[in-house]
Amino acid sequence: FKLKKVFKEKTMINIRTVDLKDAGKLVNIYRPYVEHTAITFDYTVPSVHEFEEKISKSIQSYPFLVAEEANDILGYAYASEFYPKDAYKWTAEITIYLDEKARGKGVGEKLYTELERQLYDRGMCRLTSCIAYPDEGSISFHEKRGFRKVAHFEKVGYKFNRWYDVVWYQKDIRENIE
Repeated sequence: FKLKKVFKEKTMINIRTVDLKDAGKLVNIYRPYVEHTAITFDYTVPSVHEFEEKISKSIQSYPFLVAEEANDILGYAYASEFYPKDAYKWTAEITIYLDEKARGKGVGEKLYTELERQLYDRGMCRLTSCIAYPDEGSISFHEKRGFRKVAHFEKVGYKFNRWYDVVWYQKDIRENIE
């Protein structure tokens, strides 16, 4: 009797800074959210060029990350300005989108963990996330990560011939913020 060892090949999920050449893949990840959900209130899918401009603008001031496995991009997360006034410069809004095949693999956790670390290193104190309501998956994800609901706006977004609410979630990433 000979024992045969079987090893399942395990690939690693790598988190890295976005590159402009990623724009086409990121548009493809974003497309089903625009076309089939109210998770985003965009009505049209941005062009690759428009997404390249978004990336270029974002990375001047904030982290923009992608998750990849075996050179396949599984999702992305980025931070942006919360509000364009100097007094808000310690607060950032964060956003995440995952490819449908990446759900349940821990990709969102890895992206947000690295995004939060980089924002902390840049001096941020608070993070916010705007969520179309209802979206129990996103709400649960954010609450598990320590975000708490701080605002609820009723019927402020209109898509697919109906009104949607928006909820804002917030997380302090520094202790003793007064």
